[in-house]
Amino acid sequence: MAIHAFLEYLILEKNYSVHTITAYRNDLENFTAFCVDTFERDGVEDASYVEIRTWIGSLVEDGLSNASVNRKVSSLKSYYKFLQRISRIDTSPLATHKSLKMAKRLHFPFSEKEITEVLDMFEGATDFESLRDKSMIEILYATGIRRFELLALKHKDVDFGEKTIKVLGKRNKERLIPLLDPVLKTLQQYDVQRSILGIRADYFFVTSKGKKMYGTFVYRVINKYFRAVSSKEKTSPHVLRHSFATHLLNEGADLNSVKELLGHSSLASTQVYTKVNLKKMKEVYNKAHPRGAKKNEGL
Repeated sequence: MAIHAFLEYLILEKNYSVHTITAYRNDLENFTAFCVDTFERDGVEDASYVEIRTWIGSLVEDGLSNASVNRKVSSLKSYYKFLQRISRIDTSPLATHKSLKMAKRLHFPFSEKEITEVLDMFEGATDFESLRDKSMIEILYATGIRRFELLALKHKDVDFGEKTIKVLGKRNKERLIPLLDPVLKTLQQYDVQRSILGIRADYFFVTSKGKKMYGTFVYRVINKYFRAVSSKEKTSPHVLRHSFATHLLNEGADLNSVKELLGHSSLASTQVYTKVNLKKMKEVYNKAHPRGAKKNEGL
């Protein structure tokens, strides 16, 4: 079946992650089921654009956001490109499709004060769960890694001697990220508690029973602590990632360096996360430029 061949192509040639493959499979199965029910089709290889538009309309009616719909259509578009590649079709029915318009998302990072207030909640903590939660918060903010990267972090990926972590990002791309001494200390304290409980799990962040963490658990932890100090509408692991990037740039960090730390493939992606504070930008500009005000004081 063509869909099976397509998924194998994504695994073997594109080296996509299991999470991404699952999303593609679900999107294609959803569209196939829709075509079977609505148009009594056996397959979707020769589906028309009108039929695809009908499917898109049904997704919108079901309450999916434009971003979610666009992602599903992107899966379908990749599938038809694959069919062209293996000469199963001549032209993709989505060749001239335009994505649904999306409202620009405004990111509101946590302030440094909010992050400090959350970390202060753990003052004197020595138990496993508190140290684990503190470790997750510190590592998300200090390294900017994604939630799924945190979940995939294995014990062997944390190098206490070299003060680094090895992160497996999107499309299985690895990157090394340095650890700050205060973060390293917290991770070591948590690791000691792991040992005391007799936990020998491969994954670094686990439950008290040694089981691998799951996405909603991490979200609940971040939400729990930051709701107590912040009135922001969104308090999620991604906001910590955004805070990491924003605070670095506000202090004059190089955009390319931040890009590498975040694991982005292009600067455009980094710029979406990092709307640099204008006041800070002006300060950096004045300090750095030969004709800056700071360099002309006293002349």
